[in-house]
Formats: sequence, structure tokens, C-alpha cells
Amino acid sequence: MIGSVLSSDVFARFCRLKGDEVVFVSGSDSHGTPVAVAAKQQNVSTKDLAIKYHTIIKELFEKWQISYDNYTITHNPTHIDFVQKFYLDIQKNGYILEKELESLYCEHDKLFLPDRFVEGICPHCGDENARGDQCDKCQKLLTPLELKKPRCAICDNTPVLRKTKHWYLDLPKLQDQLEGFIKQNQLIPQNARQMCLNSISEGIPQRAITRDLEWGIPAPFKGAEEKTIYVWFEAVLGYVSAVKEWAEKIIKDPKRFDYFWKDPKTKTVFFIGKDNIIFHLIIFPILLLSYNEDKSNGEKLILPYNVSSTEWLMFENEKFSKSRRIGIWIDEALEVAPLDYWRFSLVYNRPETSDTSFLWSEFENNIKTLNDNIGNFIHRTLTFIDKQFNGVVPKKIEYDDIDKKFIDLINNISFEIGNSISNFKLRKALRDIVNFGKEGNVYLNAKAPWHLIKKDKNAAGHVFNICAQAVYAFGILLSPFIPGTSEKVLSYLNIPMSNHLKWDTINENSVKEGQKIKRPKPLFQKLDVNEIKDKIHEIKEHKDKLGGKELVSYEEFKKLDIRVALIESVEKVPKADKLYKLSIALGDEKKTLVAGLAEQYKAEELKGKKIVILANLEPRKLKGILSEGMLLAAVDGDIVSVLTPDKEIPSGAKIE
Repeated sequence: MIGSVLSSDVFARFCRLKGDEVVFVSGSDSHGTPVAVAAKQQNVSTKDLAIKYHTIIKELFEKWQISYDNYTITHNPTHIDFVQKFYLDIQKNGYILEKELESLYCEHDKLFLPDRFVEGICPHCGDENARGDQCDKCQKLLTPLELKKPRCAICDNTPVLRKTKHWYLDLPKLQDQLEGFIKQNQLIPQNARQMCLNSISEGIPQRAITRDLEWGIPAPFKGAEEKTIYVWFEAVLGYVSAVKEWAEKIIKDPKRFDYFWKDPKTKTVFFIGKDNIIFHLIIFPILLLSYNEDKSNGEKLILPYNVSSTEWLMFENEKFSKSRRIGIWIDEALEVAPLDYWRFSLVYNRPETSDTSFLWSEFENNIKTLNDNIGNFIHRTLTFIDKQFNGVVPKKIEYDDIDKKFIDLINNISFEIGNSISNFKLRKALRDIVNFGKEGNVYLNAKAPWHLIKKDKNAAGHVFNICAQAVYAFGILLSPFIPGTSEKVLSYLNIPMSNHLKWDTINENSVKEGQKIKRPKPLFQKLDVNEIKDKIHEIKEHKDKLGGKELVSYEEFKKLDIRVALIESVEKVPKADKLYKLSIALGDEKKTLVAGLAEQYKAEELKGKKIVILANLEPRKLKGILSEGMLLAAVDGDIVSVLTPDKEIPSGAKIE
């Protein structure tokens, strides 16, 4: 969400407010091998699975208020046709060649293994889970044959070598042009620039752009009837075809495609995580360069203006993991806290220059920061105007030095914040908006209008006229980041959200004297992160009961410390009808568990029973009690049965 989707939405919203013409597109990578692997494992149609998840993802992005002009899927006629014609043009330009080679073949699954169907040990860093196209740990581009101890990602068996023919893109021919493009583009982040220049200095090899797969875009080359285009050589072209689809099918004006993608004045900006740098700054530009070679200036596709890449976002200092349920899913997030809390917190801690970690404590502090510095200032200002001036913005009188300092800040704030966003420093921009809120509160406290009003109502009104200008500024400045909150702020000022609102309308006279405002309500509420964590845990447990489990590898399973435990005592948890506090023993070790068994078992039925627990689960508080593990039970509807050993076995014994 933060690496590509939310960051790009913030930037697109900002550009629209600035008055730029914006087309904001993305799409579901439907031809990726993970989709094909999952479909094969689930024994379902790959197309049906891809469309199913595309629909879910698109709906979730809408709920997150991601303002795409076109969120498409790469399995669509426009994209398929565009890709096939694109590669025929590249072939005509002399950048496609044929090679017969040895490729890895899985005898168990009876198929040649595409890059991501192969896993193994990285020859560069030794990571044991490198893929056949790239190592996530060291970011090196790979080929399946470079991997040590290769294994099939579907069945885990060792593949064999067989001969097959493939079509290659002659990347070395364009290496010098690519290096010049990267060196000349000063906007590319240093981490991305250095990674690409290092790869170029080592020499970019010719890369096979076809695969022996049924699922994908059929290769258009003569003799390649049973081949498909490798996903990373067609998915990046989705940025181009998505605009083509938008122009032809959504706004019904095909000329707008050329207007955006072939006009040198256009700036294309891409937002990605750092694991996608190579594909966006080496593969994609080389594809554009090889296509453009025989084109006149008016027909060339423009090269990237910038590729804004983030570092890793961790979760409580661990890597996000679907299989181990580490992290927060974006549907879960919306069930437990308001959308704008998530949008704010993610950008506020955006990993722009180094890896960062999502911490529950920071999430709580971020929202407190938002409320203390911005929410309280807005509420204090509008509540005072509502109560003391009948909801009408009072007039200004002569400025003093304190006024002038704050007015200068109001008049310049959009330029300063806009400059940060234009330079892709979204985190700095949002933090500077918070600092603007701090300055607003400093101004209010220095002027103390609640004292002024007792002797000079006009002087107090003057202060709140200036503060109303700052409230308007927040309504505009927050719009790219937390649009729902922005809309509320402007509605309290009786200013509707519309296309007429622009970034540069922030100044000392944005809100006119005599403007009638609405009675405000507090914008933000205090968070109870323990309650949120409990809710997310319940959601994950419910998903598991519905069968939404992920496949777990043997290596991951071995990490689970499952043991026999003896329940020594059972206590009812106050104000929690379903919960027991269990004191347990694992041999000489003592632990406390909180378990939702009160509706299924009487306390005396559990005391003295030997049960099975997960002993190395991260402790967490439930109703103020630290639970140090998880009891295992079988569940069928309303029937819950704790797991117990059927033979006498000592507590603390490990289950393997």
C-alpha cells in the first residue's frame, strides 16, 4: 500500500490540485507466475482466479479512496493487442533474437519452469529462497540456471534440464543509452540510481522474453505459437496500455493517448517498492528505447520522468508474511480504524530513505500527533467562532508582529509543502503540515483570544479570522493525504469540495469576513491500540475458520514450538464472559494463557487437563492480562474441543 498505491495517490491528488492534467493508472498483474502457481495448487482456472482477485483488489482500492482514472487488469484486449504489436515493432528494429537453450523442466508437473516457478540458493548472497528471476535479499537479477540447488516452486522437486527455443531481447545493444538516461536524470533516488548503475557496470545480459506457459499473452513471433511473453516484459507495458484503454473506452477520446504518452512535455512518474527498481529503471526504459528507434519525434513514447522508490516497511520489526499472518491486510485495517488514520500514519512514516517498521505504539502516537496539532487547532478555532461570533467569520484589524509571523507562514505554506511533494518527499511534506499545526497552536496561545474577548471582542475576532485562514489551509494541504478529513474541514467552513479548489488558493484572505460556518465536531478520536489488535486477531481467526488459510512451507512449520502443557489453575477474566485466565506448566516452566473457552468448558473441567499449546507466539495483552501462548483446539461451528494427548506424556513434551 505505501510503496506504490498510496504514495502515487497522494502525488496524483496533489498534481490535480496544482492544476496539472493528470492520468493516474495502474492494474492487476494477472499474468504473473504467482497467479499461475496458486491456480495450479488450487486446481482452478488461472483466468478465473486472476479476475476474482482483481475484482477484490479494485474494490479495496476504492474503499481506500485511491483515485485511479483507470485501474485495469493486464488480461484485457487492449493490453494484449498493444503488447503483441509493440514486440513486433521491436523485432523489426533488430532487438529480438532466437536461441535454443537448456531450460529447467519439472518431470512431476510436466512443464518447463518459468523463472518464478524456480526457487533455490542465490549464487551471490547465499539466500536460500531466491527466485529464478531475482533475489529479493540482494536484488540481483538472476536466471533459473544460476540458482544453486534449484527446486520447483509448485511441488518442491528438483527439475531436470531439457532443450527448448526462446526469443530474447538484446539488452546489451542499448546499455550505453540506458546508462546515459539514468545518469542524466537527477530526480531518480540515489538508492535506485546506484543499484541500476551497478547492474549496468556488471553488464546486462540478453534476456529471454518468452516462456513455455499456457497462461499469458501469446508471443507474436513466427514459430512461437506455443510461447507466451514473460510477465515482466509485458506487465510494465501496462502503464502505457492502461492509458490507451482509458482514452479509448472510458473517456472515448483515443487522441488523448498520444497527447499524454507521445508529447515530450508529459512527465511520467512511477511509484514502487525497491524490489521493483530493476524492472522500472532498466527493463522498462530499454523497452521504450528499442521501440522508439525507428519512430519520429511525434511518435516516440516518453521515457520516465522519475521512479520514486521506497525502502522496506516492516511490521513490528519483522518482515511482512502472508503465510505466517504477520502484518495487517488492507481489508482488516478498515474494519478496526478509520481510513484516514491509516493513510496519515503510513505516509507519516513512509520509508523514503531507509527501512522503517510499523509499530503499534507509533500508530497510536501518530494519531495523537494528528489530533493534538491539527485536530485541536481546527476544533478550537471553529468552536470559538461558532459560540462567540454566531458562526460568522469575524473581521480582521491591524496586524501586530505576532500576526505578521503567522500570516507569512500561511501565505508561504503551500509553496513549501508543494515543493516537498514535487520532489517526492511525501513524508517531509506531511510532517511539515503537522508542524504548521504546532505553529497555529503557538499563535493561538500567544494571542490568548479567550482573554482578549473580555475587553476587546474585535481583537479576539481578528485572531480567529487569521486562524480561519489556517483552517482553510489545512483543508487544502491535507487533501492529497487524508481526503475524507479534508472534505470535513472544508465543509465546516461551508466550502464544498470541487474542481475549483486549487493548491495556490491558500493565503491570508482565503476565507472571507462574514462567511457563515457550520457547527464543528471533533475530527479525530483517541485510539485504543490494544482493542484494535484484539479485533484484528479475531478477524484473522475468523478468516481461518472460513478456510482462508495460506499454504505453509515445512521450513515455516518447523519454527512453531508446539508443546504439551498442564493446566494448573483456571480463573474467570473480569468483564469478559468468554475468557479464562489459565496458569499452565510446561515441565518446570510456567506461563499464562488467556483463552476464549468459558462458554464451552466449566473451570473444573479444564483444571488438571493436559492440553496442546503454541509456546513461541509473541505475548500480547488481552483485557490487561499478558497471554504467553495459544491453546490449540478443534472447531466445528459452535463445538470447540481442546486438543489433548491420548497417552500419558509429560508436560513440556514437544509435538513434532
